[in-house]
Amino acid sequence: MLVRLSNLINSLPPYHFANAKQKIFERQEAGVDVISLSMGDPDLPAPPAVVERLCASMKDTENHRYPEYRGMRVLHEAIAEWFENRFGVKLTPEQDILPLLGSKEGLAYAATAALNPGDIALVPDPYYPVYISGTTTLGAEPYLLPLREEQHYLPDVDSIPASVLSRARLLWLNYPNNPTAACADQAFFERVIDFAQRHDIVIIHDMAYAEVYFDDFRPMSILQIPGARDVAVELHSLSKTYNMAGFRIGMLVGNPELVDAVGRLKSNIDSGIFRPVQYAAIEALRLPPSWLAERNTIYQRRRDLLIDGCNALGMRAEKTRAGLYVWAHVPQGYTSRDFTNWLFDQTGVFLTPGTNFGSAGEGYVRISMTEQEERIREALQRMQAALQTK
Repeated sequence: MLVRLSNLINSLPPYHFANAKQKIFERQEAGVDVISLSMGDPDLPAPPAVVERLCASMKDTENHRYPEYRGMRVLHEAIAEWFENRFGVKLTPEQDILPLLGSKEGLAYAATAALNPGDIALVPDPYYPVYISGTTTLGAEPYLLPLREEQHYLPDVDSIPASVLSRARLLWLNYPNNPTAACADQAFFERVIDFAQRHDIVIIHDMAYAEVYFDDFRPMSILQIPGARDVAVELHSLSKTYNMAGFRIGMLVGNPELVDAVGRLKSNIDSGIFRPVQYAAIEALRLPPSWLAERNTIYQRRRDLLIDGCNALGMRAEKTRAGLYVWAHVPQGYTSRDFTNWLFDQTGVFLTPGTNFGSAGEGYVRISMTEQEERIREALQRMQAALQTK
C-alpha cells in the first residue's frame, strides 16, 4: 500500500545542500579528492572556552531534564548584553528576545506568524531557499525583487506595483547577503523601515553573517534604525559567529509581538534548547573581541586569495566586506549550472551555481571561504588548469 503524503510535502522541492552533500559523498566514495567550496559550514573549531563550558554543564544532572521552553533567563540577559555592546541597542530580556534551535527554524516560524494563505511575501532574488519554502508552504505567494549588481544588490521596493502591495504582508531581507555578500547601509534600512510602516508590512531581517566582517567595516543591525522595532525582527546565529554550526543555536530579536508569537508556536512544536548548549552560547557571547578579530583575520586571508584567484581566471569578483562567500561571474560561454557541473566533473572542485538561489543568480557562482588556505590554492590551481585546456 502506498502512503498518501500531504500536498505540502509533495510540493516541497529537494533542499539543495542536502543533495549536494550526497553528490560529494558519492564522488569521494569513487576515489575523487573533492574540494567543496559550496556550503557555508565553518571548518574552524568552536572556541575552547565554549567547548569546556558545554562539557562541564553536561555533568550537572539538573541539565538533563527538560529545559525552559523559551530559554533560560541568564541566556536572555547574555543576548541583551551582547546586542547592546555590539549595536548600541537595548533589548528587554524575555520580551524582545527568543533563543532558537538555530536561526533557520526562526525564518520558517516567523513567516508562519506573519503570513496567511493568499498573502504575498516580498522575496529578494537571489535568495536563501528558506525564504521561498517558508512562504509557499503556508499557501502564501512570493513576489520576487531582483537584486542587481548595478544597484549594489539592494531591492527596489519603490518599483512594487500597488496590486502587489495591497496583499503584501512580509519583506524578507538578508544583509550581509547570502549569496551575494552585499551589505546594506543606514540609508537603505531607513528607506525600508519607512516603506514597511506605510504599507503595514513585517520585515524579517536574516543577519546570520553579522560577525564575519573585514577591514574596518562593521555590518549594522536594522534595529539601530528608529522605529524598526515596530515592524521588524532580526535573526542572529552562533553558527557562523562562533563556529558553532552543529550546536544549533541562534536568536530572534526585535518586535515583541512577533517574538512572542514565534515563542508560542515553538512551545507547541519543540521542548526548548538543551541547557548545556545554552550555557555554551552564554560563554560564546561573552568572549573578548580579540577572539573574533583573530578568527576574521583567517577568513580575510581566504577572501583575498579567492578574490585574486577568481579575477585572475577571468571570473570577475568584487572584494567583499562581510560574510563567508565570494560571488563570482562564471566564465564566458557557460550558464551557472553548466559551469559548476563541468568543473566538478573535470576537477573535483564543487561550487554552488548562482541559480540555486533564484533566476537572478544566473551568470554567477557562490564560493565559500570555509576551507583551509592550502585547499583553496589547490582548488584555484585545478580550476586554472581545467580552463586553460578547455
